[in-house]
Amino acid sequence: MRVGSFVLAAQFPGQGQGEALHRAVRSAEVAEEAGLDAVWLAEHHFVPYGTCPSAVTLAALLLGRTRRIRVGTAVSVLPTVHPVALGEQAALLHVTSGGRFSLGVGRGGPWVDLEVFGAGLEAYETGFPESLDLLVRWLRDPVVAGASERFAFREVPVVPRPSEALTGGAGPEVVVACTSPASVRLAAARGLPMLLGMHVGDEEKAEMVALWRTQARAAGFTPEEVSGAPHVSAGVAQIADRRTDAVETLLKAMPGWLKQGLDAHVTVDGRARSMRDPVAYTELLCGLHPVGTPRLCADRLAATSERTGITRFALLTEGSGDLAATEENVRRLGGEVLPRLC
Repeated sequence: MRVGSFVLAAQFPGQGQGEALHRAVRSAEVAEEAGLDAVWLAEHHFVPYGTCPSAVTLAALLLGRTRRIRVGTAVSVLPTVHPVALGEQAALLHVTSGGRFSLGVGRGGPWVDLEVFGAGLEAYETGFPESLDLLVRWLRDPVVAGASERFAFREVPVVPRPSEALTGGAGPEVVVACTSPASVRLAAARGLPMLLGMHVGDEEKAEMVALWRTQARAAGFTPEEVSGAPHVSAGVAQIADRRTDAVETLLKAMPGWLKQGLDAHVTVDGRARSMRDPVAYTELLCGLHPVGTPRLCADRLAATSERTGITRFALLTEGSGDLAATEENVRRLGGEVLPRLC
């Protein structure tokens, strides 16, 4: 089982953006020290929900500051960037880090980001599959041309070519954020592993994995490729000597951050959007994920893995909003929970 940290660079009420980013960087460094497998970096624009606007840029910084841990994006928002530009960045990080970079991509939302970056609503509503296919071709092929109306360009060489640079001949891992049956089918048809969100529980994740396997088999992938797909489950981890203390820590801090952060999202077309109740959502997360004593947290992770077949986790550890408490939480995750999973 491989357990990593999920870093949002969340700006809690009363905090500055620099404080949020410093906590994100420091918590990632501590994750390597604590023996975690990976750090997964979120990307958001124009909102305090997450103050990192470029997960791939922050990944570059962290890859330079670490030596062992895998660093991934969770996710880079594909509709707001050109797939080739993102592919070049991913290839560069893959090669220069010795293969420690994972590229997670997602569709994002119908936010004002689409207006600011000139992508338009169509890039979000219908353009994701085309962008994903171009990105994957860039990371797998020696030369690529764009033949669609949106991406039309002559054949050009891929430089650096990630599949030639390292022993084994494979490019960077690509993971797709999946929140619906349609996105599960999209990832499965391409044999790409899924990143499943923290808002859903084990039963729904198990159903999504089952659907992925059915669709991947139908697409012609081998039984070994299907059963061995390295899906990632996102969640929350808060460790304390008593479960009540862990829950209290999150209930004190997370609702204020969630309300401030989620309220700041602006749709590009003025469409109505439903928002979760911050307190109820925090309580839901505490019930779904490893929040409590080290033993409880280990048991919860083991139960999720057994029910879903997923063996990789990206766990939000900054739910207290405090740097020192986050560092302690990460260290306890590595020192007291991971040994119980071996």
